[in-house]
Amino acid sequence: MRALRYLYRVPMMLWHVLLHLPVTLLLIVIGKGGPLSQAAVRWWSRGLLRVFGMKVERHGTPLPGGTMFVANHVSWIDIVALHSQHMMGFIAKSEIRSWPVVGWVTSHAETIYLQRGNGDSLGQVMAQMAQRLRNGRAVAAFPEGGTRNGSELGAFHARIFTAAVEADAPVQPVALCYGVHCQAQQIVAFAPREHFVGNFLRLLGEPARPVRVCFLEPILHTEHEGRRGIAQTARERVAQAMSMA
Repeated sequence: MRALRYLYRVPMMLWHVLLHLPVTLLLIVIGKGGPLSQAAVRWWSRGLLRVFGMKVERHGTPLPGGTMFVANHVSWIDIVALHSQHMMGFIAKSEIRSWPVVGWVTSHAETIYLQRGNGDSLGQVMAQMAQRLRNGRAVAAFPEGGTRNGSELGAFHARIFTAAVEADAPVQPVALCYGVHCQAQQIVAFAPREHFVGNFLRLLGEPARPVRVCFLEPILHTEHEGRRGIAQTARERVAQAMSMA
């Protein structure tokens, strides 16, 4: 069955990249970051998920305007799943910029790149995030700090919430759940020593499965004692949503 799925998904992927992607980038340029650009990103992201046999089910509603979205991190496809529902500028590791297809799209989708292990880079990223939030633009981050094997939810690092506190912006947790009852988290996650291309090709041959994107109750920093309180509450809400999926 995997060979059969490759047989029809590879042509779908080529069509989506060679024809749909140029149209998407053109619309992004014409839209200048406005509603047209955002709609183009959502359209292309939904199409990419369909290529992989992933059907998105959205629960809840993303807040408009300057909101910080934070989600559990399973794989590179998390960014695509979130962009299929709402336009948000992600914090992503700088290596993604050189990834085929994904790097091209993320660079045109308001991504803020972070050089991991560089303290100065993190400070610059926080400043950019806070400014975007003040300007009424959405940003997004993965507070776990990186992908895991999909078997557990890691700790949410508090520092990432500094931008929301400084900009007086709400934080909306998002739970990403692959498969029925989140049973495919470990399948979607990077396998040991697996790189992007390997994960990409493996997922392309996987059976069709649902993807739940759950926008949860927002958090205001005035309701908690600083960024640590926000981080703890956000993680609790994500964990609860995943356990109920």
